[in-house]
Amino acid sequence: MLLNKQQLPGLLIAILLGFGAHFLAPFVPQVNGVILAFLVGVILGNVLPIHEALKPGINYSSSKVLEFAIIFLAFSISFQSIAVIGWQKFIFVLVIVLISLLSTIWLAKRLKNNDSTGWLVGFGTAICGSSAIAAVAPIISKDKEDAGIAIAVVNLLGSIGMILLPFTLKALFTQENEIGFILGATLQSVGNVAGAGYGLSQEIGDSALTVKLARVALLTPAVIFFSYMVKTKEADGSANSVKFNLPYYLWIFVVITVINSVITIPENILESLKDTGKILLTISMAAIGLKVSFKKLWQSGKMAIGFGTVIFLIQIAATVGLVLVF
Repeated sequence: MLLNKQQLPGLLIAILLGFGAHFLAPFVPQVNGVILAFLVGVILGNVLPIHEALKPGINYSSSKVLEFAIIFLAFSISFQSIAVIGWQKFIFVLVIVLISLLSTIWLAKRLKNNDSTGWLVGFGTAICGSSAIAAVAPIISKDKEDAGIAIAVVNLLGSIGMILLPFTLKALFTQENEIGFILGATLQSVGNVAGAGYGLSQEIGDSALTVKLARVALLTPAVIFFSYMVKTKEADGSANSVKFNLPYYLWIFVVITVINSVITIPENILESLKDTGKILLTISMAAIGLKVSFKKLWQSGKMAIGFGTVIFLIQIAATVGLVLVF
């Protein structure tokens, strides 16, 4: 879908908010540009009425710009992280991710929860927070607002985990590599992992971040697997009653991930591509925020926090169990 004149005003508003949040984020403690853009969008969208002339561009920003962001974010992912941590630990990470994803689907079915916010929160918890939610949201979300709510919830849980988990693990485990593995395999975003790990020691931080990057490397297969499973669950009991089609931008995402894993892209070019993805994601989150009402955020957010907390605890239990057994 090409951009038309009717979409320009709303797109410009989203761009202004996105760039503003991107450059202001370093001055706001514990908040990244994506979350800041979303929060600013939510506040403005609820305080000021959104003019009809802005809505086409805001809708474009929350959908098409998000798809472009996902394509560029693929340059942040490669499979080299698997080799760094070793195959045994990688298998542990894979098992933990699978447990988290399957628990999300099982719990949603058990609770008869048809709201895609819960699925998004579970997926973001399993992989890498905001980027993971952004990657899978256009496929499984019935409402664009769900992605913003899920990102807010996952970052809230990640912040709580970043504060509480390190000290709890420090009291229970003596081996720094075990603490680092648990932090890297459970906390939601790279920022959460870095903050928790390096807050304890350099060795724990290095170990945690390496494990976290292995989780991030699983984003591509996880998106495909989770999207298929969710679409299958949405069908009326028959595994063959739904046709799974991977959207064009995810095909591009997969191709870029493979290329980035086998070809060395110059660091300056790679950083520029990553930054472009982050900025596009920030712009799209600002637009999604503009569409979220406080009422919707309060109603869906409460359920999503409870759902996400359960998945987070299952993930922690599975990780600690693997560490203790092996």
